[in-house]
Order: sequence, then structure tokens, then C-alpha cells
Amino acid sequence: MKNQLPNKSLYEEDFYLWVKTTAKQLRERNINQLDWQHLIEEIEALGNEQRHKVESYTKQLLIHLLLYKYWEQERANCGKGWQNEIANFRDELELLLDSKTLYNYWQQKFDKIYPKARKRVLLKTELPSEIIPLTSPFTLEEVLNEDYLPE
Repeated sequence: MKNQLPNKSLYEEDFYLWVKTTAKQLRERNINQLDWQHLIEEIEALGNEQRHKVESYTKQLLIHLLLYKYWEQERANCGKGWQNEIANFRDELELLLDSKTLYNYWQQKFDKIYPKARKRVLLKTELPSEIIPLTSPFTLEEVLNEDYLPE
């Protein structure tokens, strides 16, 4: 086993071992030995990561819905691939949005995510900007509806 440097904590030296050790301490309710600072940071980071995933999957889902709806000349060639991506991102979002907190976050952020997706589609397709609306042409229900495809 590596010698731990005197000024390095287990967290900095071996993160995986720190996780296992912290989980054991929590199970045993050994709160006096916990590395509280890093535990709090990791819990906060986990929450931030979940919110980031919600935003990222939503943006990717919107991109593919917009491509499917507005890039008509490419739909024959790419439509099946876009449909597959739409289904994949819906599946990923469904898992995350089982959390009421993340679902509420998703609803609050949706209108801020859409313009980013729109911009990516415009860059990719070089379609005239007036073709793709400034606000989402899809309702929240349509975005999550596994049977919905824009025509």
C-alpha cells in the first residue's frame, strides 16, 4: 500500500477508499470519525451533478426534437437515428425526473434550456433562424411523451 503523505488526507490520497471508509462510518453511526468537510462537498456535488444531467439530457432531447421537426431535407436520412436519440434521452430524463425535486427543477429550467438547444440546431443545420421559434414549440408533456414525435 502507498505511504500516505503527512499533509494529504485519505480523501486526497485515495478517493475510492475514502468513499468506502465514509460509508462504513455512516453505517456504524461513527459520526466522530467522519470527514465532514469532504462529505458535505461530495453530497453537494452529487446534487449539482443531478441537476446538470437534467439540463444536459433536456437540451439533447430538444435538439433532436427540433432536428426531427424542422430539418426536413435530412429527416429521410437521419430520422431513425434522431428517433433513437429522442427515446434514449427521454429514458434518461424519466429516471432522473422520478425525483419530485428534480422534476420541479426541470420545469423551472425548461424555458432557459430551449434557447440553447435552438442555437445548437441553427449552428448544425444553417437553417434560417426564423424557421425555428424563439420559444419551445413543444409542451412539457410532449417532450416527455414517449409516443410523441413532431411532424
